Amino acid sequence: MHTLFDFVANPLFAMLMILFGPLAIVLMYRAWHGDGRSKMKEPTVAGGAANAMVQANGLYARRFGLRELPAQPAQRLAVVTCMDARLPVEQLLGLRPGDAHVIRNAGGIVTEDTIRSLLVSHYLLGTQEFLIINHTDCGMMTFTDAELNARLQRTVEKKLAMPFYAFRDLDDNVRRQVQKVKSHPWVPAKVPVRGFVYDVRTGLLRELVDPSKNSGETPKKRVEH
Repeated sequence: MHTLFDFVANPLFAMLMILFGPLAIVLMYRAWHGDGRSKMKEPTVAGGAANAMVQANGLYARRFGLRELPAQPAQRLAVVTCMDARLPVEQLLGLRPGDAHVIRNAGGIVTEDTIRSLLVSHYLLGTQEFLIINHTDCGMMTFTDAELNARLQRTVEKKLAMPFYAFRDLDDNVRRQVQKVKSHPWVPAKVPVRGFVYDVRTGLLRELVDPSKNSGETPKKRVEH
């Protein structure tokens, strides 16, 4: 009659434990503790996605390791881009946490508030280069300001209008945003401002050349520092 010791001492059992033991331990741990994601409830109308995000933050905080990051961006870079969820800005630019300021809004538009952020970024936190990134298939190209204002007035039954900065020509929009930054009197002339289009189908960036560099046009004077 074989004993439990005989079974455990069997070379075949020992080999099986070497091959599958670690996997068995992981599966047992997940069955007991869960893998983190299994504990997160599916978003509901009442709770919304924010509840799941709060739970995810708890898991993130347990292994948080960025407390030593300085406030100044390591790459001394500020990026203005669209809020579109298909733009993983850090990944597509090869950035790590703490490398750059990323300023996002609908369309990647340079508004007064965008300029405010860029000025703080440069003068107080040391950024020395600005990028403007728009993208293909942008929703801001699918309507006009007048159309959206009319729709909202019908929906909320209030007479109100505001600029949404919708556009039709993607390249032209990028160039106009670049020029808004370059022409601002408080943006130093020494700070490069470059414009790009991100292709959401290929993941590639395409840089737009400033037409004034080839046309002999004299750029507007900016403050020198």
